[in-house]
Amino acid sequence: MKNNGKTGIIIAGLIIGAIASLLVYFGNPANMGFCIACFIRDTAGGLGLHQAPPVQYIRPEIIGIILGSFAIALAKGEFSPKGGSAPLTRFAIGFCIMIGCLMFLGCPFRMIIRLGGGDLNALLGLAGFALGILAGVAFLNMGYSLKRTYKLAPTEGGILPAAAVVLLILLIAAPAFIHFTEPEGGPGAKHAAIAISLVAGAIVGCLAQRTRLCMAGGLRDVVLFRDFRLVSGFVAIFAACLVTNLILGAVTGGSYFHASFTGQAIAHTDGLWNLLGMFVVGLGAILLGGCPLRQLVMAGEGNTDSAITVLGLLVGAAFCHNFGLASSGEGPTANGKVAVIICIVVLALIGVVNSRKKEA
Repeated sequence: MKNNGKTGIIIAGLIIGAIASLLVYFGNPANMGFCIACFIRDTAGGLGLHQAPPVQYIRPEIIGIILGSFAIALAKGEFSPKGGSAPLTRFAIGFCIMIGCLMFLGCPFRMIIRLGGGDLNALLGLAGFALGILAGVAFLNMGYSLKRTYKLAPTEGGILPAAAVVLLILLIAAPAFIHFTEPEGGPGAKHAAIAISLVAGAIVGCLAQRTRLCMAGGLRDVVLFRDFRLVSGFVAIFAACLVTNLILGAVTGGSYFHASFTGQAIAHTDGLWNLLGMFVVGLGAILLGGCPLRQLVMAGEGNTDSAITVLGLLVGAAFCHNFGLASSGEGPTANGKVAVIICIVVLALIGVVNSRKKEA
């Protein structure tokens, strides 16, 4: 599959969208066949970094994305260890992005999946995400940059893939210090078989690596260059998810598509905070140069800055549940609202400090 072919990215999107819906059929939570933020949060809980029993499970999909992108990058000669571009700033941005995701209850990937399942609350999330992209583009036009990266030793780029292997071993071995949500205890108890989830993640990782799939990058390219190639992949994900949900509902008699604002799985109806949460995600993704999915894929390719961003997402998820920032189906918390406003201020400051006016 060509890296820059529009047809290729549409095909990849169709495959990924179908996989996301099928993962729900195989056991993942409704409208959460795939969610980078939610799955990193669950993994943080599985490792004991937070003590929220409903969301504790090392998600094989995350492991699969990292190992899939690593394997295909290695095979194609694109494994390129590099880093050193404002790593602590990237950690902080990743931390903020996770706070925004857990306000909305999903990453940009899940936002599209929620739309494909009929969750109309995701429309407010999409509006906020687009506004965040526009704010980020304004900083790009001001000359925003986190400066260059530097070539690193192969061992540096291999640390996160190696850590993913360790996580897989821990998941399978299930030692006493690894946490699992009790059956019927919450979203963490709903999951496909390990092998199915791992293979699904690896396929998504391979396809995303070859096509450079990125929701934030797609909307950025539309605004800056009128280039619809990347965003077409997410339109394809939505279409495939929608069709697969309708087919599954017709075949099984189950509820895979339900168009409404209310009664949606693992979602709340507070439109303002859905919008502001995804505003943080959109702005942060532009400041980073990629959405959470893209960060995982680049980490698999050997980019240590992206690996540090993933650590920011992981620590951010733990922080959200340890300090009551994460939303629930009942709505956002007061702490979460304050945190989102702080994140907007922090990201704006990062944008200003790292921007310089272009010379006329």
